[in-house]
Amino acid sequence: MTIQMSFMQRAVMPVFSVILFLATCSNAFAQLPPAFNNGRDYKVADDSRTRKYIAPVKIFWKSTENTGLIKNENHLLNQPIGQAILTNKQGFLVMKSTETEKPGILLDFGVNLHGGIQLVTGMIGSKDPVRVRIRLGESVTEAMSSIDTIHGATNDHAMRDFIVSLPWLGKLEIGNSGFRYARIDLVDPNKELLLKEANAILVYRDIPYLGSFKSNDERLNKIWDIGAYTVHMNMQEYLWDGIKRDRLVWVGDLHPEVSTISAVFGYNEVVPKSLDLIRDITPMPEWMNGISTYSMWWIIIHRDWYLHYGDKTYLKEQENYLKLLTRHMASRVEGNKEKLDGTRFLDWPSSENPEAIHAGLQSMLIWAFDASEEIYTVLDNPEMAKEAREMAAKLRTYRPDHAGSKQAASLMSLTGIMDPTKANRQVIAKDGVADFSTFYGYYMLEAKAKAGDYQGAIENIREYWGAMMDLGATTFWEDFNIDWLENAARIDDFVPDDKVDVHASYGGYSYDKLRHNLSHGWASGPTAWLTKHVLGVHVLESGSKTILIDPHLGDLDWVEGTFPTPDGLLYIRHEKQGDGSVKTKVSGPENVNIVYSK
Repeated sequence: MTIQMSFMQRAVMPVFSVILFLATCSNAFAQLPPAFNNGRDYKVADDSRTRKYIAPVKIFWKSTENTGLIKNENHLLNQPIGQAILTNKQGFLVMKSTETEKPGILLDFGVNLHGGIQLVTGMIGSKDPVRVRIRLGESVTEAMSSIDTIHGATNDHAMRDFIVSLPWLGKLEIGNSGFRYARIDLVDPNKELLLKEANAILVYRDIPYLGSFKSNDERLNKIWDIGAYTVHMNMQEYLWDGIKRDRLVWVGDLHPEVSTISAVFGYNEVVPKSLDLIRDITPMPEWMNGISTYSMWWIIIHRDWYLHYGDKTYLKEQENYLKLLTRHMASRVEGNKEKLDGTRFLDWPSSENPEAIHAGLQSMLIWAFDASEEIYTVLDNPEMAKEAREMAAKLRTYRPDHAGSKQAASLMSLTGIMDPTKANRQVIAKDGVADFSTFYGYYMLEAKAKAGDYQGAIENIREYWGAMMDLGATTFWEDFNIDWLENAARIDDFVPDDKVDVHASYGGYSYDKLRHNLSHGWASGPTAWLTKHVLGVHVLESGSKTILIDPHLGDLDWVEGTFPTPDGLLYIRHEKQGDGSVKTKVSGPENVNIVYSK
């Protein structure tokens, strides 16, 4: 299939707004964001990832205008080659400290990324190593902050504040974190540093962006792109939740991430690799990550993964563990009510509402037993399919109180124990995006779709996820509250005295203040949602062999995009006509059956 290039071309946007990782569908070549064009590639041995060395796009700050202490700093913006050379005639950055002044600079790489720092030095006057302090940050504030107990800056999981010694006429590569900014300071007095290069080491999977989404609304387009890129940065050795902190396989986080992967990248080995890891380190009767719902998400992800890719052999490998897990779940039901042990958790913002958690756990059990029944049916295991079906039916006879929680009401709507229209009108749509969360916001959007409120969901995406973008986000965050917008400063600049520092002031639970991840995969829900409900792609048959096209444009004039299937790319375009009807064009692999909504 050949797609017109004009469809896939994107306007180059400033690096301060949003990155683009898009592909030409005809050759499936991923174009890196503009901030990454000034770089070179290097394959990592025995790894499915690639390194790309990125020069900074801007010297964001320097501690002094005194050229006797700092000069030629813009030399660092040149194309990196990663090689020391036997000359200092190139105008390298010179930093000199005195007894009283230890100069520093702040580098901006244009976009939040995963990796480390490469420093290449020149022929310093003394051959003794020169110590520098490096501080990495997802925001300007974080990069300028020290480890303390006031603003929450930490070295948890990944070192972001450390001192290293640089060699004479050599190179040092160090660091493994998530950051956009890097601050470099001289540590000792009366030292001179000649710095030829200071590059970010972007570590990522060099994979094409097969799926795409474009409409007449650039705000939605950017949100789709940022969600895709956020997950891409978390596709490391395993599928992580965050590139700075908690670089772990959290199964709840995986569900929106995997939904985004299927919409953007298609099959990728990081998903089964991560699902298998968490299974293998969680012997029954333990819950994955210690959280009962996270074991349920594991089941739901496997059902969805099989639906998209149709690998029955891989699904069969899960059967023995699935039997133990579903029976363990059944043992935590008394009558028709959940009595789950382990950590009782939906998401952080709902964690202090026990009634909502109870309603959510009841719903999650239903969802997991429904998914189990589907898996057992595929695996020709009628006995276990019957057990799962009966458990789901029993649990549906009880209707818990949602306790005013949008999280709980969404899950109850999605699993059929609350009327979708009522759930949306009385709870989810109440006060707009108030009480949304970046994780469960995805299921709030899904519940709104089930209620037929597609326009409301589109507006929620613009307002809630768009607000993070308005504050300077190039990746979506671990959490966000719309109230944080009040008098807020952007994260990509210094904070004026009369403004609120969002990164240093907000967040809670495990993500207090600067500990807060600003690149968190569970926040990517709008990317998957826009592909599914606006572009209208619904997978009906395993292996994506049958796909329903059911678009809901809301107030959009047109939308077009691509969707990856195991048999190739599907291309879709919808145009709203003068009478309000929608004209649809779909093309793709011949052996993919396309059906249309009535």
